[in-house]
Amino acid sequence: MSDTADPDTPITDVQETGSAAPDPPTSDDASEGGPWWRRWVVAALVLGGLGAAVYVAGDIPKTDGHYGFWSVLPPLIAIVLAFWLQEVVSALFIGIAAGGIIAGKVNIIDAFLLPAIGTEDFALILLVYLWALGGLIGLWTRTGGALRFAKWAGQKMVTGPKTAKFFTWIMGLVFHQGGTISTILTGATARPIGDQHDVSHEELSYVVDSTASPAATIIPFNVWPIYVGGLVAGTIPLFETSQEGIQFFFSSIWANFYALFAVAMTLLFAWEKLPYVPGKKMRDATERARSTGKLDRDDATPLTSRELTEMNVPDDYTPSLVDFIGPIGTLLGVAILPYLYTYFVLGWTGGENDPLLLIAEAFVLAVLVGMGVALFKGMNFDEVMDGFIDGCKGVTIGAIILALAVSLKEVAEAVGTAEYVVATVGESLSPTLLPGLLVVLCLIIAFSTGTSWGTYAVVFPVAMPLAWSLSQDPLFITLCFGAVVGGAVYGDQCSPISDTTVLSSLATGSDLMDHVNTQLPLASVAGGLAIVLYTVLTMLFV
Repeated sequence: MSDTADPDTPITDVQETGSAAPDPPTSDDASEGGPWWRRWVVAALVLGGLGAAVYVAGDIPKTDGHYGFWSVLPPLIAIVLAFWLQEVVSALFIGIAAGGIIAGKVNIIDAFLLPAIGTEDFALILLVYLWALGGLIGLWTRTGGALRFAKWAGQKMVTGPKTAKFFTWIMGLVFHQGGTISTILTGATARPIGDQHDVSHEELSYVVDSTASPAATIIPFNVWPIYVGGLVAGTIPLFETSQEGIQFFFSSIWANFYALFAVAMTLLFAWEKLPYVPGKKMRDATERARSTGKLDRDDATPLTSRELTEMNVPDDYTPSLVDFIGPIGTLLGVAILPYLYTYFVLGWTGGENDPLLLIAEAFVLAVLVGMGVALFKGMNFDEVMDGFIDGCKGVTIGAIILALAVSLKEVAEAVGTAEYVVATVGESLSPTLLPGLLVVLCLIIAFSTGTSWGTYAVVFPVAMPLAWSLSQDPLFITLCFGAVVGGAVYGDQCSPISDTTVLSSLATGSDLMDHVNTQLPLASVAGGLAIVLYTVLTMLFV
């Protein structure tokens, strides 16, 4: 929502309150940005710096496949700027530009952007994420299928606070297509039920957030393995292609300890079987809601969730279970059944016979089934297409971030980021410590930037070659891979600037910082357990 004034509002309306209009600014006045000349000085310095950088582009000597410390600057700049600006798109773009200057490839469009986004791998990401996933969610806003299913399921299983939280946990697993999407759908459907049974908004937002991205990485019949597979392709011999990276994602699910611990802890929390709930604020929130019925603390500022719970179902259309079960059944059936059959029955375990994984086909067919159901039930064709297009529009910013992320991977390869890190710390680093350190590194980056996918973009191209340089043991590579996947989700889930954190508060009507403060201790227990387990397994078996 824009903070700017309505352009149709007459200027004279501002003066009707009786206050005097401000005097025109003079050259001596200090505006919000400081004296007028300061902006010119800053602009001159920026332009001068860019000109100097372009002039010396390509002059940095390259040895052993890297540019020394300059090689880590592109991802480092992207990380620092994302934290400082709290905005990812510009940070990634500036990091790409810095890499172009270091590598002497000033035309970053021709050198990095086009090669990255003009590939089959990115086309697959675009097809699944932008068109299929976004379009499917857009269809559900027109048919009301997801909300209808959630209400039906809630009526069947919810009898009190514990079952209300368990229902929320189940919905998080059902809506596993992606972190942001899962957050919106789960929170919007579970909040009315939780409110009815005196579940505090802190409890509800924690369950929603902890079954969003964590669930998406351990039930990965979605776009996550496709994205990660594209990032790790070619980094080490184990996955020279994106398809091999996707297969490795599936085979390493068991090693994603943070996500497994987070989902399991959330289940115990929902059933109130957790031996001890870390964090006094969460315990106080639970007691307050049960004893007084207050879903938020007295001084809280709950975020509104009206925009997220609004559906745009036509007046003459009646939502039914088939609107949800048809597309989601197609999605899971096409994605899971061929994989299980080829893996367990035919014995396709890799090599020339990889298990059949039809994620892209599953999403496209799910969208077509959703459209077909809506049309068969009488929805106007234009309404169906409007829903599909609106859904695609809703994830456009995500597609832009993905394009810049895969481009930054190209930059890291061009400047030798991985080669420099391996040469600098590879020999002195113990394999026992690396998986735990990767969790901590991803935690810091994702917490600072508010994005797990952005963290993957800067960490995976470096982490995998570093791990390979220490040990070629497939178990060790799997542990490091799982540490990056889970560690980034850990930091993203705890960050107050993360989209899933904000949307969890929005969808459940919670105060943002109340959600952060009550979730952090619980998430940190899962993260700490993951680090300990990584260290022990590496010590014993690698």
